[in-house]
Amino acid sequence: MEIKQTVVIVDLSGRCNQLIARSVRNLNVYCQLVGDNANIADIKKVNPIGIILTGESDGEKAIETEVKALGVPVLDVRNIDVESKQGAKTLKTFLYKTCKAKGEWTMKAFTEHMIEELKEKIGDKKVLCALSGGVDSAVCAALIHKANKECLTCVFVDHGLMRKGEPEQVVEVFRNKLGMNLIHVDASERFLTKLDGVSDPEKKRKIIGEEFIRVFEEEAKKIGAVDFLVQGTIYPDIIESGIGSKGLVKSHHNVGGLPDVIDFNEILEPVKDLFKDEVRKVGLEVGLPLEQVNRQPFPGPGLGVRCIGNITRERLAILKDADFIMREEIAKAGWDTKIWQYFAVITDMKSVGVRNEVRSYEYTVALRAIHSIDAMTAQFVHIPFEILEKISRRITDEVTGVNRVVYDITSKPPATIEWE
Repeated sequence: MEIKQTVVIVDLSGRCNQLIARSVRNLNVYCQLVGDNANIADIKKVNPIGIILTGESDGEKAIETEVKALGVPVLDVRNIDVESKQGAKTLKTFLYKTCKAKGEWTMKAFTEHMIEELKEKIGDKKVLCALSGGVDSAVCAALIHKANKECLTCVFVDHGLMRKGEPEQVVEVFRNKLGMNLIHVDASERFLTKLDGVSDPEKKRKIIGEEFIRVFEEEAKKIGAVDFLVQGTIYPDIIESGIGSKGLVKSHHNVGGLPDVIDFNEILEPVKDLFKDEVRKVGLEVGLPLEQVNRQPFPGPGLGVRCIGNITRERLAILKDADFIMREEIAKAGWDTKIWQYFAVITDMKSVGVRNEVRSYEYTVALRAIHSIDAMTAQFVHIPFEILEKISRRITDEVTGVNRVVYDITSKPPATIEWE
C-alpha cells in the first residue's frame, strides 16, 4: 500500500514505543518505528511529515541532533503521558495542526489498497497459506482470497491441541462459509504419539514445532511448487526483532523453518505493517465472522503448554472440557469482551477430595485471566467471585477427573502469561 503521509517515531529506549505508535495510528495517521541506531538517510527517504521522540536517554544522542536538523516538526513525548487527556490532546494537535495530517490511515482504505496490490502481485500464480485458525493467518488468507480465490490453497494442520470446537470452526468458516480451497489435515494422533511421555515444556514446544513443519512439508509436496508462501507476520513481530541498540527480543517469522523446506519463490506478508487491533479491523472489512476476528491470543504449541507435565489423551480431554466451560461462562456473563486473554490449565498435581460421598484423588485445574496491551506485561483480572464460583462448580460437577479449581492472581512480571 502506498503511504502518502508518515510520522516517524524514534525510539530511544525500547519503552512505551508500541503504545505511542498505536496512539498515533488510532488518530488515523500512519507511523513507523525506528531505533536510536537508525540511519538518517533512511528517515529522509520516508519523507516524514513529523518526527516523535520517545523513550529515555542519558543525554542527547546523535540521532536526536540529526532529526532536529531535518527541518521537520519534532515532538518530544518523553515527559508526556499520551492513555492522559492532556497528553492525547498534545499528540493530536501535533499531528493535525503542526504536521498538517489528513487522517488518511484507515483500515477500510488499507484493505482496499492491499487487495488491489495483491491482485497485481499475484496475478495467476499459486499461493500457499498455513492456516492456524488464529487471527493473523486468517486475515492474510481472507485478503488473498479477496484478491484471487482461484490461486490460493490453505493448509490447516490440526495437531489435536486446539481448544474444544476450534478445528470444526476453522473448517466451517473458511471452507464452508468463505469457500476457500482448504486442506484439513487431522494429524492429532501423530502429534500425541510424538508427545507421549514428554513432560519438559521446551521439549514439547520443539516437538510440536518440528512436527508441524514435517506435516506441512508433506502436504506442500503433494501440491507441488508454489510462487508465494504466506506468513502472518504483524508489526509487533518486526519491532521485537530489534529496531534499535536494544537488539532482538524474539525472532519474528511465526512459521519458523518453513522457508527451508517448501518449494516457493517469495514470502507474502500482507499484514506486516499492522498492529493486532488493526489486523482485527481488517478482518471485519474482509468479512470474517466476529468470533473469528476476536479470537484470543493462542500459543503456537496450543494446549500442549497448558497441560502441565505429561500430555495424555485423558488429561487433554479434561483440559478441553474445563477450558470450554470457562469460556462459555465468561461469555454468558458478558466478560468475554472485557478480558484480553483467559484460559484453563490442567496441573500435574492431584489432591484429596470428595465425590459422591466417597474420597477422591483427582486433578487440580487452574484458571487464568489477564489484561494486557502488548503481552510484554500483564495484570490478572478481578473477575467477580460469583462468575468464578459458577465456573468452578460446573468444572467439578461436569468434568470427570477434577475435584479442585484455583484462580491465578499473579501478574507479569514476575509470572509469565502461560504456565509453561
